[in-house]
Amino acid sequence: MNKIWIQNTRPINPSVGNTKPPSYEAVEKKPFAQVLDTIINHQDVKFSKHALQRLEARNIHLDNHEIDRIHDGLKKASQKGIRETLILMDNKAFVASVHNKTIITAALDEQLKESVFTNIDGAVIV
Repeated sequence: MNKIWIQNTRPINPSVGNTKPPSYEAVEKKPFAQVLDTIINHQDVKFSKHALQRLEARNIHLDNHEIDRIHDGLKKASQKGIRETLILMDNKAFVASVHNKTIITAALDEQLKESVFTNIDGAVIV
């Protein structure tokens, strides 16, 4: 029987999330549907190149707890059928693609004054 190796990929950014992908040992003994479900439910939040530039330029640092909160916001948005969402967390705002679990841009409270967010169809406060 052939084994299928699946590796979870993520952007390289040492300051963003440090969780490990599911181990190969755990993956190879499960039916494919369970493997797929595990990977989907344990994918980290991804950050677009633009979002990474904004995080760096605006000196926004996220810890694992904040990444988890963003992930929870994406799950809530997905459950409501939102495709592009604004996630408000403390004094930070993120525009994200829900389907791709990808943060598109980020801003801090001083950049939010008199801002207009376009191309979103819902908002989540975490």
